[in-house]
Amino acid sequence: MGLEAVIDEITEKGRKEAEAIRKETETEVAQILAAANVKSDQIKTAVDEDVARQEGRIINQDISAANLLVKRSHLNAEKVLLDQVYAAVLLEVGGASPDIHRAALSSLLQQAQAEIGEGMIHASARDLPLVRELLKEGSYPGFVAGSPVEIDGGIIAESRDGLLKVDYSYRTFLDRVWESGLKDASDILFG
Repeated sequence: MGLEAVIDEITEKGRKEAEAIRKETETEVAQILAAANVKSDQIKTAVDEDVARQEGRIINQDISAANLLVKRSHLNAEKVLLDQVYAAVLLEVGGASPDIHRAALSSLLQQAQAEIGEGMIHASARDLPLVRELLKEGSYPGFVAGSPVEIDGGIIAESRDGLLKVDYSYRTFLDRVWESGLKDASDILFG
């Protein structure tokens, strides 16, 4: 065998080994790339799921905040309307006919007499002349008319010693009715 044949054999053997190494490297590279693609897909899926969760959470928070804002606006509108109804009722009660007003004050004086017996009766400047008239009629001995007070109507009775005051003002009665019937009124108005 000549030198050329040995060189050709060594060259061929080197080429075969290089080809085997290249194929083995290509296989390893393909395996590494496949594993990297699988890992990349897993990471992408995890990120997509996290983004979807975050998006859902943000949307739910925004919806909750919007619902709360709508409810607050609705309740504020209801409160404004109820305040208007309250003011209208108080105005109506204060503007009752003279006969009804006289009967109401007389009834309140009877309650004051039953509760504190005698003392001073305060009323609004508008009602004080009628209270004086009712007291002069003699049905309420032991009571005298006091000074005017800032009330919408009704009376405030004060014991002779000043230790007890009973508020029979229209606003106080309306407040009691309003508190006890507010839910019913709200249900009727706003269903």
